Amino acid sequence: MRAAALAAGLAVLLLAGCSGGGGDGTGAPAPDGPHPVRATATPTPTPTPTPVGPYVALGDSYTSGLKIAPQVGEPRGCARSAVNYPSLVAKSLGLADGQFRDVSCSGARTGDLTGSQQTDGGANPPQLDALTPATRLVTVGIGGNDAGFMEVVGECARENLVDVVKGLVGSGRAESPCREHYASAAGAVDQVQSKVDAAGERLGRVLQEVRRRSPQARVYVVGYPSLLPADPAACAPVLGGAVAAADLGFLAEKEQQLNAMLKGRAETAGAVFVDAAAPSAGHDMCAGEADRWVEPPFPASGLAAIHPNAKGQQGVAAAVLKAVRG
Repeated sequence: MRAAALAAGLAVLLLAGCSGGGGDGTGAPAPDGPHPVRATATPTPTPTPTPVGPYVALGDSYTSGLKIAPQVGEPRGCARSAVNYPSLVAKSLGLADGQFRDVSCSGARTGDLTGSQQTDGGANPPQLDALTPATRLVTVGIGGNDAGFMEVVGECARENLVDVVKGLVGSGRAESPCREHYASAAGAVDQVQSKVDAAGERLGRVLQEVRRRSPQARVYVVGYPSLLPADPAACAPVLGGAVAAADLGFLAEKEQQLNAMLKGRAETAGAVFVDAAAPSAGHDMCAGEADRWVEPPFPASGLAAIHPNAKGQQGVAAAVLKAVRG
């Protein structure tokens, strides 16, 4: 019954050389015996200066810092934290007041970057409106909602709940009920990959618009942190048998597809991709409370399920700063 309860709870909670030559340079042979070697000057590349602002942060709830205290800014429905990764990046760069704008918003999709987003606390203006020709640094953390990733997680929870119930009544359990659901629903087509690809098309247009509005800005596309461990067995203490190990692998695979799309779109647009998955390895939602960057389906008090906590925001901020400082 514990597995059924966990799966039910998850379903309710959920609806990124040089070379040298001999001789004297005249074509004459080099003299015999020891001779001085003329050093070849190698130009020292000029380092790209770290942008000092203005900095604009765009994104969804993984950027805004859903439920991480203290919550600041308007509209309140965007759920921005004063310690989300954009705020930490701005602080580390020493940006003065007026040199940083965080317009990220929980629930945002790419369409909310060019259009107004309605929230429980009022409307968030189009996020791209914060950009100007003077903007010098932009981070973009979006795409998961377009791809319906959290919906996939919720659907996997529901499919596993049904499967648990079947097991309780003696019908037997499937090896991967969620993967089987999407396979039967989409036939030979990878339904989730199709959504990821469509999200990529929209993100590509957004990045073009960012470049048009802020042509001098350095743009960084921030990926999503690892939600799950490489070994699904590590989730047993947290999820028990609520979600089949094969379905945990399915979800990890889909997140990898999402991050791969973000990386590809960033490169195509001439932006920099910030990998948040690699540094978060071992800090997934199935890690212990002291280590995890992402909260599990039943999160610590006051935090959002399957979203980054304060440590997660700090980890992503470090990855962004490493990329920005080169």
